[in-house]
Amino acid sequence: MPRLSVSQFENFFRYYKALPHQREALETLWKAMPVSLLEEDTTWIEQYRSQKVDRTQNRISEKGIDLIKDFEGLVLHSYYCASGVLTIGYGHTGSDVYSGKEITEDEAVELLRKDLWRFEDAVSGLITVPLTQGEYDALVSFAFNCGEGALEHSTLRRRLNGGEEKRPVFLEELPKWVNGPDGPLPGLVRRREAEIQLALG
Repeated sequence: MPRLSVSQFENFFRYYKALPHQREALETLWKAMPVSLLEEDTTWIEQYRSQKVDRTQNRISEKGIDLIKDFEGLVLHSYYCASGVLTIGYGHTGSDVYSGKEITEDEAVELLRKDLWRFEDAVSGLITVPLTQGEYDALVSFAFNCGEGALEHSTLRRRLNGGEEKRPVFLEELPKWVNGPDGPLPGLVRRREAEIQLALG
């Protein structure tokens, strides 16, 4: 498949950024975008991000990033995850990951920060009530783990945007997202508990 140019990616995002029903398609493309392309010219990407959502919302804090790092784990060589997808660093996937690839820890952190951009945007765009830093961080971690679509269609989002008291919403809704094919997964239980602590801390 021919590699798309920066201008082609720019045109795509400019056209679709105002179409909410295309969120899943944009999520897939963003995840697959080569890091090398991002490094070529980030000006248009920053313009897209600033136009897409209200950037007065918080960015994820180092505390939130540390939580994600702890649960994702760090692998400095490419491997196939449980879903059979080539992965590297802190759960990074995409067309830039190939068999035999190796990276440094600094490169893994950079990949994670770039991966988090769209989840920051998702939380800022989908949640309409003010959030504390801890609440924001917890939701970014949740979206990173479960996907933007999960947040978009969740009762968690509906209740928060409906103006309900946030503490019981986090306590009641996040624990619902712990199941695998055969029931609750201990790793997801611990992650949701950590996100709750971060949100309410």
